[in-house]
Amino acid sequence: MDSQSENGTTTRSYNGVLENPNNITIKGILKLLIESIDSSANGKRVISLGMGDPSAYSCFHTTAVAEESVVDSLQSRKFNGYAPTAGLPETRKAIAEYLTRNLPYKLNPDDVFVTSGCTQAIDVALSMVARPGANILIPRPGFPIYKLCASFRHLDVRHFDLVPENGWEVDLSAVETLADHDTVAMVIINPGNPCGNVYSYQHLKKIAETAKRLKILVIADEVYGHLAFGSHPFVPMGVFGSITPVLTLGSLSKRWIVPGWRLGWFVLNDPQNIFRNSKIIEHIKKYFDILGGPATFIQAAVPRILSQTDEIFFMKTLKLLKQTSDICFERVKEIACISCPHKPDGSMTLMVKINFFLLKDIYDDIEFCFKLAKEESVILLPGIAVGLKNWVRITFAVDPTSLEEALDRLKVFCERHSHQ
Repeated sequence: MDSQSENGTTTRSYNGVLENPNNITIKGILKLLIESIDSSANGKRVISLGMGDPSAYSCFHTTAVAEESVVDSLQSRKFNGYAPTAGLPETRKAIAEYLTRNLPYKLNPDDVFVTSGCTQAIDVALSMVARPGANILIPRPGFPIYKLCASFRHLDVRHFDLVPENGWEVDLSAVETLADHDTVAMVIINPGNPCGNVYSYQHLKKIAETAKRLKILVIADEVYGHLAFGSHPFVPMGVFGSITPVLTLGSLSKRWIVPGWRLGWFVLNDPQNIFRNSKIIEHIKKYFDILGGPATFIQAAVPRILSQTDEIFFMKTLKLLKQTSDICFERVKEIACISCPHKPDGSMTLMVKINFFLLKDIYDDIEFCFKLAKEESVILLPGIAVGLKNWVRITFAVDPTSLEEALDRLKVFCERHSHQ
């Protein structure tokens, strides 16, 4: 793991993670962490609190309606061919109707484009705003795919901070300072990954008003849409589409617990028809002509999934997420060297700060996570992967028993490495 530099000091390389922190991806670093574990040496099963895939645990599962809808569409033999590049008409219509439920205006099917998961929607959004010399504002901490996609599109990235003491709200004064005439958009992730925040109506309105003053649009990442179980209900950013144009990105993945189905959407919230008066719509349509969307039979299942899923299914999921988030937040309080500044209100993850003054032989979040994996077979995501060095992200979309065991091991690990 360690290597000697030319001046004789020791560098903790961890397979190059520290040397190239800008190239870190969540999946990449989690793969390295898992590969570093020798379970036969410590005799403990691996518990991952790193990847946000709740379907890995039997207590989180999709609804029967979703499964039956996919089976029926496949067995019908009507959806074995190519879908239109923007998505099946009935799928676009169903997504428009689903999102319209929470908006003060009506979306049209033409406002909706079906994507292969939210990741493809992110790539489309950044491709649409890219131009020579342009920059985009993204949150820190945030989802690293935005920075990666921006680099491929030659978009300059500028980070604005989320303030933990204010429930991870956007530092809007920093946004105004960062923006210039080359700024094209700002990204808002709500409910938040990695922080577990859910923004209030008032804060989202201030974000929209700030974007209007700066003459930029808002890219609203709502892949965790409706997964809110705290004091703030989920409010879609599209509610404020009359103030400034909003590109809404979402998917079935989290709310229906089917990340592997890769069914997402890219939606124009533009009731003032600003996009309609430009060539942007035609540009988007042409771009989708070169993309491959999700499987046609999955698309065909969407109308029934969106219209017939029982509210009880959603309530059970939220109840379980509330339970596991409470466990996580309360147990973190018992561990001296870490702290969580804000109790999660939604999503499936939270951020925890490491106090290195209380640790005798660990000096950064990368080392913390690799040693924890090696000694306790517990996987956490180093904060540097989401833009916040010396923090860690914990995923609480885990069955309660496994979560309790993992947090027990985390406590033992911290006690082992603490100053006595």
